[in-house]
Amino acid sequence: MKLQKTIIRSGLDTLYFSGMHHWLRPLVGGMGAILTLHHVRPPRLEAFQPNRLLEVTPEFLERLLRRLARARIDVVTLDEIHRRFIEDDFRRRFVCLTFDDGYKDFLRWAYPLLRKYKLPFAMYIATSFPDRLGELWWLALEAVIAQNRRIGMVINGKYQYFECATLREKRELYEAVYGYLRSMETEEEVRRAVRDLCATYSIDIVSFCRDMCMDWSEFVDLAADPLCTIGAHTVNHMMLRKVSSDAAVRAEMQMSRAVLEAALGKRPEHLAYPMGDPTSAGPREFRIAAELGFKTAVTTRPGVLFKAHRDHLTALPRISADGEFQQQRYLKVLMSGAGTAFSNRFRRVSAA
Repeated sequence: MKLQKTIIRSGLDTLYFSGMHHWLRPLVGGMGAILTLHHVRPPRLEAFQPNRLLEVTPEFLERLLRRLARARIDVVTLDEIHRRFIEDDFRRRFVCLTFDDGYKDFLRWAYPLLRKYKLPFAMYIATSFPDRLGELWWLALEAVIAQNRRIGMVINGKYQYFECATLREKRELYEAVYGYLRSMETEEEVRRAVRDLCATYSIDIVSFCRDMCMDWSEFVDLAADPLCTIGAHTVNHMMLRKVSSDAAVRAEMQMSRAVLEAALGKRPEHLAYPMGDPTSAGPREFRIAAELGFKTAVTTRPGVLFKAHRDHLTALPRISADGEFQQQRYLKVLMSGAGTAFSNRFRRVSAA
């Protein structure tokens, strides 16, 4: 993983310092981009932070917002993106800011900055989080490994033990177990394995939701702000492609939208697939979201937006503001389309 990150940084630096991203942008830059963010908070002191990629600092975010506010680029809502695609209006490049999950740190650190620069944004909410029933299993796994020197779990039907006393062992074990969990065929298998770990090592899996996510009253206040667009993010933050039943996938989307409409008084028109990579959302999910009438639905597949996405509005890519790459130059390269063009082998649309 460390080598992979080094290679990515080297590639982005090469594109930036050579100026190649400027030369390539007319060819690969598309019409605009949707940015993905999760946590916004000051850096933490803990050495073991396997989920650090999900957070950026307030200073990084403010530099980004200041640059966007001064640039010749429109910062737009999801509704405006939809309008531009439908009306074929691409006279100006655009960017859309999206935040997934609804963490409390957004209110303290990100929201004041967005209001300061008067920039619109979208917040995708998994309704089990404000209901205090959600399972942030990736954080629970981190806690299990952080708080123990040795853990045991069932791997491929056999109970095995793993040492995790040192920082290196903890990092390696988290990557291995996380990869093993993500390789499971069904969402229920993933949840069951993490619940068993939490029960064995006295970790309250629901506490992460209670301690870290906004409640309904906070979402009501946020939804009243004209800068904010609330989007659906399923009920249980499930990797939908691992859900076998089409009816269950449909229910996750429909119920999320219905609960949000009842709680906030406005029907969500936009959706984000949890996790959002190709193993979590694919053609079936894109089809169901379209059948349910969502104007747009976003993945985490990396990429910028092209005119061709008009035919794939429920399979839109996003650019991640990754906490492991908190340099404005990296985002400039990614938003130019140059960084993602190479990883996508210059395919403009990824919807398979």
